[in-house]
Amino acid sequence: MKMASAIQRCEYRFSGHETFPCRYAWLPKAAEAIADAPLLFADEDQAMVTLGVGKNMVRSIRFWAEAARIIEPADKSGYRVSVLGKALMRGSGRKAPLDPYMEDVQTLWLIHWNLAVNRQCQIFAWDFFLNKWQDPELSASSAFRVMRKMNPANDKPVSDSVLGQQYDVFLHSYVPTRGRKGEVREDNLDCPLVELELLRQIGVRQSAANTGRHEPVYAFRREPKPEISSALFGYCLDDFWRLWHAEESTLSFNLIANGHHGPGQVFKLPEDDIRNRCESLEDETNGFFEFRESAMQPVIVRKQSAPESFPLSRVYMEAEAYA
Repeated sequence: MKMASAIQRCEYRFSGHETFPCRYAWLPKAAEAIADAPLLFADEDQAMVTLGVGKNMVRSIRFWAEAARIIEPADKSGYRVSVLGKALMRGSGRKAPLDPYMEDVQTLWLIHWNLAVNRQCQIFAWDFFLNKWQDPELSASSAFRVMRKMNPANDKPVSDSVLGQQYDVFLHSYVPTRGRKGEVREDNLDCPLVELELLRQIGVRQSAANTGRHEPVYAFRREPKPEISSALFGYCLDDFWRLWHAEESTLSFNLIANGHHGPGQVFKLPEDDIRNRCESLEDETNGFFEFRESAMQPVIVRKQSAPESFPLSRVYMEAEAYA
């Protein structure tokens, strides 16, 4: 499969998570620790003491905090809390943090968005399953078959065990693990993205890779998601524009709905819902965006006098208004 030039410039990350999905306390904990000690992750022994976890989890916390764009590399092997991390979890000046404990579902969707579009930390599984996987069903054997064909590491072999870890980490970030009697296991509740119910088990079938064995079958929840507010959709649309199409003066509706890293793909929204959102963007974002019909195809235009980026604070102002 030929990838667009913008995608080819990104280097995939296959390791660093140490097989752990992200857990609830990790991102706020990373933001707090790095704000106090920017060089913390340069000394894993000290990080173990500060964070209260083992060495593998220290590495995983660093990975997920960077992938979620809560922290970012700084000079001299250190990290700093990103602008986003400060806004969400630390606050700045007299401004209180918007959601320091990730209690708002908007924050969970935002973390999901960041894992999917982060150019500096592009996780293969998130790019593959959210942007390239178009089958209505998903299972381990079908996923492995396609992943092997893609040869994602630029002609360098990627082992089945590494691909398997990618599948498992992605799956267990969104699907709760259940015990023998069907109860949700407590340790899996530590993964916040499970609450989004983006991926659901829809059945069981015989494995194509292991004769005589059965495997669960999943499907993405491809339906309107009113919990993704118009402000959050606008924020992510602006982020998509600046990250992947910074030179463009307009974006086509098709690119927003079906393009690589577009909100339609990442959030798994149906096309009619995206169109409704785009048509109301001008009113919902106070003129930040404008939807224009065209004989060729509809486009979105950004206001020329727009600030550097769509204000994240609007997402949480809207949430408060409907609380």
